Amino acid sequence: MKPNVAFICVHNSCRSQMAEALAKKFASESFNAYSAGSELKKSINEDAVQYIIERIGVDMTLSQKPKLLDALPEIDIVITMGCYDVCPSIPCSHREDWGLEDPTGKGKEFFELTIDKIIDNIENLKARIDANKL
Repeated sequence: MKPNVAFICVHNSCRSQMAEALAKKFASESFNAYSAGSELKKSINEDAVQYIIERIGVDMTLSQKPKLLDALPEIDIVITMGCYDVCPSIPCSHREDWGLEDPTGKGKEFFELTIDKIIDNIENLKARIDANKL
């Protein structure tokens, strides 16, 4: 059975949403991807939506929306995106923080760098899950 991985950030509107979309695109055979936050924004960050469309051809607004932690199923692995002490905590068997700076308002180049880092981290996570190291 595939583990459930949750990408968690306070607002669940940018980094965690991008991670969910990228994980579904690149690692769906290894784990189930979800995202959530402790506070709700009304929609996914518009720049994040646009740059994910440009990068992988996926419109997050068609299958994702900001959601609270209580909308998650039972989670095996929690990935916090870089909110450190203010990141919400949920029960899990493994937790790590990817330390990603919020790209909101920082332009396309910073978003692209953030997307690159998320893809690298997802590939690493996928490899560890596939090798039964998590």
